[in-house]
Amino acid sequence: MAGLDPRDEICRVGRSLFERGYTHGSTGNISVRLEDGWILTPTNVSLGELTPERLSVLASDGRHVSGDPPTKEAVLHQAVYAARPDAGAIIHLHSTHSVAVSCLCDIATDDVLPPLTAYYVMRVGRLPLVPFHPPGAASLAAAVGALAASNRTMLLAHHGPIVAGTSLGEAMTAVEELEETARLYLLLQGRNYRSLSADDVARLHEAFPS
Repeated sequence: MAGLDPRDEICRVGRSLFERGYTHGSTGNISVRLEDGWILTPTNVSLGELTPERLSVLASDGRHVSGDPPTKEAVLHQAVYAARPDAGAIIHLHSTHSVAVSCLCDIATDDVLPPLTAYYVMRVGRLPLVPFHPPGAASLAAAVGALAASNRTMLLAHHGPIVAGTSLGEAMTAVEELEETARLYLLLQGRNYRSLSADDVARLHEAFPS
């Protein structure tokens, strides 16, 4: 996707995620950072039906500059960009398996999913659970912002994942890996399973530093 106009890139990624079932209806949102703000998917539009000219453009302080009205979850993107100068793009989904995991009673809130695969460790890493707040609420943005500096991926309780990447391609790869690992985790419920060991995880971080 290198070399694409960021508007076209957002539309392409949104369509791909929608067509493969990572999002549904008009849920989820995508943004790409600009020098003085970011481009964001608008409110009440399916990620499968995005058009470049209707994408929202926001200033770095969150003001709506042009395009259709932005999603109410723009505050999440603003909080992550403020906390992570390295973030070039953000994807937030209401993906089925990740949301299901976020509703379980016995998950570890500091790191929700176990390290089931090497690619989960490399592409997602630590996944803290953000306690429930209403979508679009300032309290949710504050909770996300408090965790974002040290976590590129977070899971919002009863809501879905939010993932930052240096590029939109990196964010897409991570959110896909997160959703597939959540699916694996649910498939393994009620069965004895093995996670990667702490030594395995350390060797992966040494070989593939983030």
